[in-house]
Amino acid sequence: MNTLINKHVHFQDLGLIDYQEAWDYQEKIFAETISVKTANRNLGTDEQLLTPNYLLFCQHPHVYTLGKSGKADHLLLNEEALGEKQAKYYRINRGGDITYHGPGQIVGYPIFDLDNFFTDIHLYMRTLEEAIILTLADYGLIAGRINGLTGVWFDFEEQKNPRKICALGVKSSRWVTMHGFALNVNTDLSYFGNIVPCGIQDKAVTSMAAELGRDLDMQEVSDKLKNHLAGLFQMEL
Repeated sequence: MNTLINKHVHFQDLGLIDYQEAWDYQEKIFAETISVKTANRNLGTDEQLLTPNYLLFCQHPHVYTLGKSGKADHLLLNEEALGEKQAKYYRINRGGDITYHGPGQIVGYPIFDLDNFFTDIHLYMRTLEEAIILTLADYGLIAGRINGLTGVWFDFEEQKNPRKICALGVKSSRWVTMHGFALNVNTDLSYFGNIVPCGIQDKAVTSMAAELGRDLDMQEVSDKLKNHLAGLFQMEL
């Protein structure tokens, strides 16, 4: 556990960035943060360094990512079809199954040392979901959680037509997090037709644009989401 608590978070909007490039950048920050934590264990309180926290927002060109617990056959495209779709495919080290990232989607990568906030992965995931729920509420969209399923959903109570608006998948080591969430804003939902999203076969995927019948200002949504995350985590951006 940290002796020194750091609530400051470096926010970076990486724009449209290749998935591998963003993943490499995450890994670099993640490794550096763990290195600081490890070194602090052998130092006195007055010698220890604050562990950094980062919040990265971005969009990706078309890409499918498969988590550690996912099944490869949940990708319904072969290599040739991926090329025709101008999409890439990666097996990655987060939890969860397969998902899609693409333009019009806000992808968030919090690289937090949870010792600076709270050491509870379940609470961490629910807090990320809550920030999404609050952001959607700003647009008059009522979303919530479905018991036993990670992410944020519409029609989460009666579940006559449940629709996923945000997927989550994280990795944590020594209470340092990476990977994160993907909120569908103006996303081309046809790309989800090429996978079994998150391994769930009987529920649909949606976007803010699909629910509201219009495209949204990506920067405006991003700003609202960033502010809700700051409030819930009591962070200083």
